[in-house]
Amino acid sequence: MENNVDLVMLVDDNDTDNFISKRIIEITKFAKRIEVKNSGKSALEYLEREQFNPTNLPDIIFLDINMPIVDGFVFLFEFEMFPDEVKNKCKIVILSSSDNKRDIEKIVDNDYVVKFVTKPLTEHALNEIKALPQIVLK
Repeated sequence: MENNVDLVMLVDDNDTDNFISKRIIEITKFAKRIEVKNSGKSALEYLEREQFNPTNLPDIIFLDINMPIVDGFVFLFEFEMFPDEVKNKCKIVILSSSDNKRDIEKIVDNDYVVKFVTKPLTEHALNEIKALPQIVLK
């Protein structure tokens, strides 16, 4: 029992944040594979392309709120249009530097969001995510 997830997706327009998040995931062996998307649009396109290929659907999507064009809210709205296979497999963790209470309340009320984590991603936060009942470890 390896006790990690198979695939995570980082969705953030900030390359530095993606780099830090990717490194902590690699160092902690939290996930076997990491898919990095630097926009909500490219993340949605990836899910659209892979929706019938469950092995390439991420177990966890780390989603930033504040991004140009397709932000976290637009991403979640579009995500709800996907078939249940996608919505049931992909658990969304908001990874944001936003401390806007209204944003946070609005986003954590979303059915597909399992946790809100403040940047930067840490080993402690990853351990908390692993402990969530919605997360399936391989």
